[in-house]
Amino acid sequence: MEIKILGPGCMNCQTLAKRTEEAVKNLSIDATVTKVTEYDDILKYGILRTPGIVINEKLVSSGRVLTVDEITTLITNVLIEEEKTGK
Repeated sequence: MEIKILGPGCMNCQTLAKRTEEAVKNLSIDATVTKVTEYDDILKYGILRTPGIVINEKLVSSGRVLTVDEITTLITNVLIEEEKTGK
């Protein structure tokens, strides 16, 4: 699983990245968390407000600093959907 944190590197972006890494650790899944800080790269996802989270190239949240529980739910939902579709 690939998870990207979209944002310029502000405090909100850093907090979201830390919480995402904590959610991944809590779920004990194999995932890579990367930060996308270049505006041109961020805009490719159609995001209007940072920070944002992209899971497996799908934008799942923007403009909010989610809690660890919210991020865990997003990741779990993606895993369930991928299991259903066989991806």
